[in-house]
Amino acid sequence: MRPREIRPRVYWVGAIDWDRRLFDALIPLPDGTSYNSYLIKGSEKTALIDSVDPTMQDVLINHLSQLEVESVDYVVANHAEQDHSGAIPRVLEKYPQAKVIATPRCKGVLADLLMIPEERFITVNDKETILLGGRTLEFIHAPWVHWPETMLTYLREDKILFPCDLFGSHLATTDLYVTDEGQVYEAAKRYYAEIMMPFQTNIQKNLEKIKDYAIDIIAPSHGPLYDRPEFILKAYHSWVFDEPKNIVVLPYISMHGSTRKMVEYLVEALAQRDVTVQQFDLAATDIGKLALALVDAATIVIGTPTVLAGPHPNTAYAAFLANVLRPKLKFVSIIGSYGWGGRTVEQLAGMLPNLKVELLSPVLIKGSPREADFKALDNLAKTIARKHKEHNFI
Repeated sequence: MRPREIRPRVYWVGAIDWDRRLFDALIPLPDGTSYNSYLIKGSEKTALIDSVDPTMQDVLINHLSQLEVESVDYVVANHAEQDHSGAIPRVLEKYPQAKVIATPRCKGVLADLLMIPEERFITVNDKETILLGGRTLEFIHAPWVHWPETMLTYLREDKILFPCDLFGSHLATTDLYVTDEGQVYEAAKRYYAEIMMPFQTNIQKNLEKIKDYAIDIIAPSHGPLYDRPEFILKAYHSWVFDEPKNIVVLPYISMHGSTRKMVEYLVEALAQRDVTVQQFDLAATDIGKLALALVDAATIVIGTPTVLAGPHPNTAYAAFLANVLRPKLKFVSIIGSYGWGGRTVEQLAGMLPNLKVELLSPVLIKGSPREADFKALDNLAKTIARKHKEHNFI
């Protein structure tokens, strides 16, 4: 693709990665991604907002050449993670007069990761500005969104916010702006779940910090731009501020069918009580889908057989994932089967120290479920529904 003009003399010069399917050797990318970089030409100075993943640095350099950019004065590093900063050394090589603008903490991270020399940096304080000639860049410190060195950049005259990862979506598309809000909503929510959700308290503070800015366009560093900013701002406000919904997330593994029978029974028992269930077979599920489901859930129930006196490794991973993502869960329970004994409940419950949840009576049975076990599952479903009603989730 060629560079795209956003406003007069403001350009998208990034790269679309159609074929990438895994991020950080961890996060599935079913729809690819993009690395958005932006060029701003003032009457006196030129600034590049973020760069691209190092695998795509030739695309960035080619875009700058197509625009006949002879000089870049500033490279704004909103965030030091390499999918945005990795091509900065190449840009500095091509434009030897360019300086990297970053927060003081970002400067240290970039020096460690990319070995950029001290003399190439300019550090900026919160709300500090730099003039480009007819255009003003304002830098808004936003630590822990989602690294400690992050900032946002605001182009005052054009009312464009460049928030790097905040408000992003892993989505490869030729659309410069959002055209399919349903598609982008799910991609952005998934991105929030996988990357931003552990920092929701910090995001709350930063949403408050930018609420009085006049914003016509939000230009994130992944996915399409928002020319209707209220769409993504409203979504984020819901994800970080709203109470959980009447949803149970049920990740499970079943080795020989006993736990599956329990899961199927519990799902039906909850549905009869008007509780929404999202069920995930951990032998095959996309963990991004599981993370996405946790954004709004009030309860998680983990279904696991016992393996070597403890939970199945896949369910232990699900518990670990829920713990590190820190969703707004209020309740947790555990169901499953064992052959002769173990410490499944203790081990799984002990893996959730970050969650402020109430443990509801687990249902661990020996062998295949019998009538008394199904009755215990009914009681668990009844308890979950009652708890949801008490908290006005239903």
